[in-house]
Amino acid sequence: MALRHQTGIPELDEMLGGGLIPGTLTVVLGATGIGKTQLGIQYLNQGKEQDGATGVLFDMTSRGDSQNHVEYADRMFNWKFRDRPISWVLESPESIWDPNVARWDALHLFQQTGKRVTMSDMNFDEQRAWKVEINRKLIDTIAFFYGNFCQGVRRCVIDGVEPTDRASDSFQFELFEYVYHQILRKEYDWVARDLLRARFREFEVEVKRHAYDYQQVSGLMLCTSHEMMLEALISRPIESGDVFSNANTIILMGKVREGSKMGRALYVAKHRGSRLDDSIRPYEITEHGLKLL
Repeated sequence: MALRHQTGIPELDEMLGGGLIPGTLTVVLGATGIGKTQLGIQYLNQGKEQDGATGVLFDMTSRGDSQNHVEYADRMFNWKFRDRPISWVLESPESIWDPNVARWDALHLFQQTGKRVTMSDMNFDEQRAWKVEINRKLIDTIAFFYGNFCQGVRRCVIDGVEPTDRASDSFQFELFEYVYHQILRKEYDWVARDLLRARFREFEVEVKRHAYDYQQVSGLMLCTSHEMMLEALISRPIESGDVFSNANTIILMGKVREGSKMGRALYVAKHRGSRLDDSIRPYEITEHGLKLL
């Protein structure tokens, strides 16, 4: 059996039967400020110890606001997070295998676009222009993930997913579906084909030399909810066919009442193919991230 991907939070790994299952998708759902991003940074940092390489973060925020990844990584782990510049260009195909060129910690693809993330917020022309922008940036997305995975990265966090009334109304979920099925869950040589296109045969030997097993790559998707209370998240219905129903693991994070005060707690709502501790566990956010109580 493949070694579980530890989260960097030992008590959470214990709840998950040893950690997250490689090659699967985990969704973390909770309100703004509940601690999702700190959990994500802990998970990525754990890759250094377990996989030999820290994980990478793909920031899908489309309004230009920061998710504080750089500050969290520095404060929690003294990790000098390297955010790939939006102006970065792959100048030559062979440089994709140079870690000094292609190895980055994060990509915020839609910096300073300030766009909405739902179709209902846009008219027909705005929707079409937004889709053109997404399609234009897909090659950057492929280069980011492939350039990291071929260097030993085995875990990624998708952050900045904003709440919508229906998943089918979200451009972010539409983009994620592409990333998940056409990059994360695809054989390395086919990802390289999408990147190199007509020049794939020219670099096929180098592609094989940097082969990786996509079934060892795991994704952690951080989604913001309208609901703040954990009880409301637990009772929330899952829309059939959306990313939540397709996820292997779902972790809910929300506020709970503790007498006359409010606290934070998490609950593992789903964890296919593994034993599961279904207790509600309170936690606190420290200078070093989440700590379960």
